[in-house]
Amino acid sequence: MGSMSELPSFSLPAGLPRLERCAVMGVVNVTPDSFSDGGLWHDPAKAIAHGLALRARGADLVDVGGESTRPGSQRVPEDEELRRVIPVVRELADAGVMVSVDTMRASVAERAVEAGAAVVNDVSGGLADPAMARVVAETGAPFVVMHWRGQSADMDKLAVYGDVVRDVVAELTDRVDALLAAGVKEDQLILDPGLGFAKTPEHNWALLGRLDELTALGRPVLVAASRKRFLGTLLADPATGELRPPRERDDATAAVSVLSARAGAWAVRVHDVSGTADAVRVVAAWQRAARPGHSCPTAGKDGGVREGL
Repeated sequence: MGSMSELPSFSLPAGLPRLERCAVMGVVNVTPDSFSDGGLWHDPAKAIAHGLALRARGADLVDVGGESTRPGSQRVPEDEELRRVIPVVRELADAGVMVSVDTMRASVAERAVEAGAAVVNDVSGGLADPAMARVVAETGAPFVVMHWRGQSADMDKLAVYGDVVRDVVAELTDRVDALLAAGVKEDQLILDPGLGFAKTPEHNWALLGRLDELTALGRPVLVAASRKRFLGTLLADPATGELRPPRERDDATAAVSVLSARAGAWAVRVHDVSGTADAVRVVAAWQRAARPGHSCPTAGKDGGVREGL
């Protein structure tokens, strides 16, 4: 892991705020079956209110998804995903929230961008829908390319690697090359190692511990560890072996956020925004203080030092 004085060096996609700290992406699952908060925000009005609350608590972006990708989940019909997602994206964007749409479908991505979404976050990295590359290229939207080996119903069987970090870096590099060949511009791309997707707990920890090998690719990196099963395994009851429940993993998530920010992640994707929003500001202040000739950090209205868009 790099020195605390180091700051990430990469070019951000156009339209995303350049902050002198790790950005925070809040999660809004407009689903009945997501692993940690399924059903809480299934109603569009509740989802919109939650997205606004996440922004108020410090989220720089709000990620709206209408399809659960938990292990073993089945896909929802396209019209149902559109029905869940588009009204929420539109209302949040109209309220000035920077919205990311979490979808594997090109049609949903296209409609969401038309409704005001600023980012397309595809857990399949464009593999699930061959039309996704065209939509991203035509809209020019920043595109989160996650490492992915298959649908959620089957992904646990695909967690076989030689060296997981080298394999993930190689497979993401191949995906980037394919997207560039399809007309997507390199400066649109954000990388995500895909924690929990066809990964064992040991694989996830290896990817986090060697995150610098991913940031070395020169693109912004998104880390999405929030409340995931590998944290529940780490925090399991030593007497019974029972996993820590998802909603009791937020302190561990904030710790991962701190270490990811220190390692050069562009953003972290979390369910509980407040703790992580505070934590990444501490990391940024520490990093500034460690640089020669630093000045005392001045908080902007969002609690971070903004360099501009």
